Amino acid sequence: MAKHSIGWVALHKRWLLPLLLMLSVSTLIAFFIRFAFDSTCDRNLPVLEKRDNSASQIGATPSPLTFMKSKLVLLVSHELSLSGGPLLLMELAFLLRSVGTEVCWITIQKPSETDGVIYSLEHKMLDRGVQVFSAKGQEAIGTALKADLVVLNTAVSGKWLDAALKEKVPRVLPKVLWWIHEMRGHYFKLEYVKQLPLVAGAMIDSHVTAEYWKNRTQERLRIKMPETFVVHLGNSKELMEVAEDSVAKRVLREHVRESLGVRNEDLLFAIINSVSRGKGQDMFLRSFYESLQLIQEKKLQVPTMHAVIVGSDLTAQTKFESELRNFVMLKKIQDRVHFVNKTLTVAPYLAAIDVLVQNSQARGECFGRITIEAMAFRLPVLGTAAGGTTEIVLNGTTGLLHTIGKEGITPLAKNIVKLATHVERRLTMGKRGHERVKEMFLEHHMAHRIAAVLKEVLHKSKSSSQS
Repeated sequence: MAKHSIGWVALHKRWLLPLLLMLSVSTLIAFFIRFAFDSTCDRNLPVLEKRDNSASQIGATPSPLTFMKSKLVLLVSHELSLSGGPLLLMELAFLLRSVGTEVCWITIQKPSETDGVIYSLEHKMLDRGVQVFSAKGQEAIGTALKADLVVLNTAVSGKWLDAALKEKVPRVLPKVLWWIHEMRGHYFKLEYVKQLPLVAGAMIDSHVTAEYWKNRTQERLRIKMPETFVVHLGNSKELMEVAEDSVAKRVLREHVRESLGVRNEDLLFAIINSVSRGKGQDMFLRSFYESLQLIQEKKLQVPTMHAVIVGSDLTAQTKFESELRNFVMLKKIQDRVHFVNKTLTVAPYLAAIDVLVQNSQARGECFGRITIEAMAFRLPVLGTAAGGTTEIVLNGTTGLLHTIGKEGITPLAKNIVKLATHVERRLTMGKRGHERVKEMFLEHHMAHRIAAVLKEVLHKSKSSSQS
């Protein structure tokens, strides 16, 4: 099989001296904090570790969330894992803590046995001043009743309202903001979202997902969505630091490529998502193989091409991943395809690759944080014309879009060939994508968008309590 990426915690000692000499102290600190959590994480997620020194910097722009100082906020997560929803909620927790908000956290579904990931994430929150309670305890109920704001994260979290609060639910609903990320039909169950029409508002990551929820809840459940706010996400300051640091990117690029066994001049197309059928890794590999065939048939002169699948679980290989590996073996492209363990720290891989493939199927991604992260690294994006990707990628300008399903295999293959054979087009798309990120998808953009929502929800909650 193709090589697996080595863990960054086990970074070879011979790399430490160049890193120490070449990178700024602040960047190094951020790297090593993140790398400590690198080897067990799921992916289309943000880099979470943030330094709390921004407020103390002379001349720093005040956070748009300063009005949340001293307010009490309860964050309700359906689970605590290294997947998109919980990590986004943690990011909100840290943004609120940075302005002096009292933040409490509960996790609805937790395993009975000790879980290393949960333990690490809870202690990360505790270190940042977030209070962590049991979802079933009186402390959680009391906090929900006296909180200024309650944020339910994902549709599944709605089950907690009736299960924990019982007859007290009506007292809490007017101050609930429901943050929804799901795009799959099986989340549209009345037991999850029956209280949705009664909450202060819903926050959704893309316009297409908001429209889908509006139509689906009316048609299938016969309920009406509350006032809905669309909030596009933004890249963390830490990720942008790396993306703007040419020296850091060069060091990371060299190391990752060495670990994969590829040369600097080779061309890398990567998909960075947890390995599952919905993320479309199988169709990407078919497209990649087809692109190799097209190049051979047309006798095109291109650098050696590789496909990188970041998001494997080497400890529990699924049936789907076995299918992927069997396809690679069958087509005899083991030297061109590389499987990398799932990771929270995507910066090294974004520095190492040349093109990101966002191949999520069905309704696509609700938003797709990895897409804007890749654009920050000046990478063009080959994405499905579905979901939030259509609100991020400008087709023909910052990337190329293709249809979902089997019908998209050949178009994606042709797009791979286009970018492989036109270096200038690839670089221009990457440059324009970077400009788009700087205009729309930074952390302060997201903070402003969230601040506007929170102000509106707090206003509605206050009006409801006075009526």
